[in-house]
Amino acid sequence: MASEAVEVEVPGEGGVRVVRVTNPDRVYFPARGETKLDLVEYYLSVGDGIVNALFERPCMLHRFPTGVSGEKVHQKRLPKGAPDWMETVEVFFPRWKRTADELCVTELAQVVWAVQMSTVEFHPWNSRRADTEKPDEWRIDLDPGPACPWSTVQQVAHVAHEVLEELGATGYPKTSGGNGLHVYVRIAPDHGFQEVRRAALAFAREVERRSDDVTTTWWRKDRDPAQLFVDYNQNTRDHTIAAAYSVRGNPEATVSAPIRWDEVDDCTPGDFTIATMPGRYAELGDLHHDIDEHVFDIAPLLAWADRDDRDGPPQDGGPPPGE
Repeated sequence: MASEAVEVEVPGEGGVRVVRVTNPDRVYFPARGETKLDLVEYYLSVGDGIVNALFERPCMLHRFPTGVSGEKVHQKRLPKGAPDWMETVEVFFPRWKRTADELCVTELAQVVWAVQMSTVEFHPWNSRRADTEKPDEWRIDLDPGPACPWSTVQQVAHVAHEVLEELGATGYPKTSGGNGLHVYVRIAPDHGFQEVRRAALAFAREVERRSDDVTTTWWRKDRDPAQLFVDYNQNTRDHTIAAAYSVRGNPEATVSAPIRWDEVDDCTPGDFTIATMPGRYAELGDLHHDIDEHVFDIAPLLAWADRDDRDGPPQDGGPPPGE
């Protein structure tokens, strides 16, 4: 039998919102038996952090109506039946010639309501609703191949950090919640997606020059499975990855967890779950809290891209954006 619904009070700047959570005892994560209500309580425990990660960004939802062992639903549009305090932003999809009103988080209660609607993962755009066509976040995705060990991810993270420091850019690392690692850099929203992707590719090639373990080869079939792909295409329009503090849809309920650079060598992705993160967050707070204070101008990367175009064709720049 379904468990009785519970009402969860969520504090916010506009006062307390009450979110009714149905089926609170439904097991979502079988490894330890965590429930839908446990997921709600996790997001409450990292409230400032998840709101900071999603704030005013179009957000795709990964929903699991019966838990992570069941069907996964990729949802762009806000689910039906939303209360009037849920906020959205309209985005246009040229390929399908239609629009969608995507969730646009401005307060924690909106996250909790999305969880009530079976959302586990939150995948925001790297632009905000003020101008969805101008990214303000450059995303570095260190994506290991199937035979690439975590130790290589750690090693390449240090190379990426080295290049960022030389550029004068402040990078904010986090685990992916899977096998990889992400680094976010705040940028001025002065360029479109194609230019930001071009800058990201120039950075990826520089990391590739410095490490034999790295590839920028676009086609998976052409990559060495022991290498790490620096996935610059995550900066393409409507490409999204799990937000900082987002839970991932796996039995262990791992989390895409912000970490410090000095933690890279001592952590593994499995260290960060909805069971361990609340205590960590209570101790450390949001490690990405000041990301908006460190804005990087991508002009040096665009100059690198010009250099690469001038000195020879890319090794494999992949298909045009959107393909």
